[in-house]
Amino acid sequence: MKSYPTNKIRNLSLVGHSGSGKTQLTEACLYLTNVINRVGKVEDKNTVSDYSKQEMKRGISISSSVIPIEHNDIKINFIDTPGYFDFEREVYQSLRASEAALIVIDAVNGIEVGTEKVLRYTQSIDLPRIIFVNKMEKENANFNKCVSDLHVKFGNNIIPFTLTLGEGEDFKGVIDVIDKKAYEYNGFEFKEVPIPEDRVDEVNVVFDEICEVVAQTDDDLMEKYFNGEEFTHEEFKKALVSALLEGSCVPLIAGSALTGVGVDVLLEIIEKYMPTPDDERAKYGFRHADDKQRKFSVDEPMSAVVFKTIVDPFVGKISIFKVISGKITKDTLIYNSSKEVDEKIGDLFFLRGKEQIKTDEVHAGDIGAISKLVETETGDTISDKNDPTVYKRLKLKPATLFFAIQPKSKSDDDKISTALTKLQTEDLSFVSERNNETKQLLIGGRGNVQLQVMMDRLKDEYQVETEVVPLRIAYRETIKSKSDVEGKHKKQSGGAGQFADVFIRFEPLTDSEENFVFEEEVFGGAVPKNFFPAVEKGLEESLEKGPLAGYPVVGVKAILYDGKYHPVDSNEMAFKIAAQIAFKKGIEEAKPILLEPIMKVTIKIPEEYMGDVMGDMNKRRGKILGMESDEDGNQVVIAEAPHKELFEYSIDLRSMTQARGEFEMEFVRYEEVPSNVTEEIIKEQ
Repeated sequence: MKSYPTNKIRNLSLVGHSGSGKTQLTEACLYLTNVINRVGKVEDKNTVSDYSKQEMKRGISISSSVIPIEHNDIKINFIDTPGYFDFEREVYQSLRASEAALIVIDAVNGIEVGTEKVLRYTQSIDLPRIIFVNKMEKENANFNKCVSDLHVKFGNNIIPFTLTLGEGEDFKGVIDVIDKKAYEYNGFEFKEVPIPEDRVDEVNVVFDEICEVVAQTDDDLMEKYFNGEEFTHEEFKKALVSALLEGSCVPLIAGSALTGVGVDVLLEIIEKYMPTPDDERAKYGFRHADDKQRKFSVDEPMSAVVFKTIVDPFVGKISIFKVISGKITKDTLIYNSSKEVDEKIGDLFFLRGKEQIKTDEVHAGDIGAISKLVETETGDTISDKNDPTVYKRLKLKPATLFFAIQPKSKSDDDKISTALTKLQTEDLSFVSERNNETKQLLIGGRGNVQLQVMMDRLKDEYQVETEVVPLRIAYRETIKSKSDVEGKHKKQSGGAGQFADVFIRFEPLTDSEENFVFEEEVFGGAVPKNFFPAVEKGLEESLEKGPLAGYPVVGVKAILYDGKYHPVDSNEMAFKIAAQIAFKKGIEEAKPILLEPIMKVTIKIPEEYMGDVMGDMNKRRGKILGMESDEDGNQVVIAEAPHKELFEYSIDLRSMTQARGEFEMEFVRYEEVPSNVTEEIIKEQ
């Protein structure tokens, strides 16, 4: 594959609901451009894009994949993204590296949740978009309903650039509205046929809608339009690209990725009307974190952003980047300006799925890959060391679902840390951590499928077998009242013995940020001062395990006010043990209670789900603190609830809202556990 100049490149992310046919569409494009000689199928596990073991096993895209094709001396970089919600960070990363989004819709199912989400998101960031209504060959496919529903939800700026010749089993071709030509297909082969007489008026009406949109981009064109004059080819093309960039026109194409109908028309429209990387009217992409301004030009100093990382146990680390300015060659000195370190370049190549196509250079606007960069991670900027720049990172949503896992064997335990680190390098929305209090190893992400995939990858790629264990809560214990106790330790065993006697008052700490306070009020030398530290240490060690359920004790003040000692048998160990005896008695007599972590939950949902979500939150012992509307018309609910009740809230909220709801949570404080719940927790120990 040759290197293409910036104005000959198109970058599009394929986005849409899971199962809409994005991966199948890449197969059709590869076949149509003679890259492959047989169209693969997702169900046959032989597609170029879905090549990993987990993708083939599950029949869904899990990771984004770059699929470049060459068409009429134009290079189109398709980035095939997952449609499943757990992997949405792949969508955001890919859209950032694209000048446009290609949204794929299932003609049978219409506007599904995933479609709705990406349409709203791309609309909010002013990213040009084109829609492909796929699976027109399926029974119950309904093109007109798709168009109508899109108009209702997203406005009349979505305009069909093709109309259909039949639907379902009768789907045999498309009508190109702009060129006013009809084509019938036999597989990927097609022939021009006359537009049916009863469709001519419809074609003219839709074409006039496109012309009206085009006219609105320029006063001179508007005057031409009202005078009934035709636009020149160059006027039409330039104005239509402007309309796409402004969002006043969203082309809609009908077709079938499986049979090939309409795919050639789609490629032609992408070639003619989708923006190039150097189009200065583009509003989205990589933004500068410093004052350096770079244009998409090979004449500018080199800068690029790594937007995806692959860590293969056998191949090693691959950094996928988009060149913003200048160009990268095999001899380029790589400087990571985000981390301010030099890197040694390995191989330079283009990726097509897992295939590595070696190249000598990658120009501004193009997408390439480098192997064996040691320090560079996803989101880092690489640039010219003599003229460095840094681009802003993409802010990703935090993990909302956690599993506690443990290795099945000692050999697995030795390898798991390294394996998890490599998985985190690939997926920034995946986290792993060792909880210091519960001693559990936690993995977290955006959903159940994502975490199951990670556990499967641990086994398949790193030979580390794990199992899910019950997640433990970091409870606390404290006291509600005062107590006054004696702690006496006496031991005689033939020689020198051990003796210590202490009197300690315990009371709750109020309005204090400290978990434990020790004071002494001893008079007359009842306990020598040199034993005070031993008493304090004995109490501090006792704090680690409370009397109710063995959780750490907090919010306690201990006052040593009297005691006894023996000039021979008393020592530090004796007073330490005496203090521990006093602690156990004192806490038990001071009405010990259990405390649980309370989380603040911010939930964003469409208004129609408000009742279900609020009712569910009440069942979780939650409190609604407030509600407000956001700019998209969604309701934002602020609530607080015990952490214990939110373990699987990510899964439950998705179910309640048909995946339209999302939330974030953060720890706010500890609160007393209700007595009935306390009894359950104690029984579980």
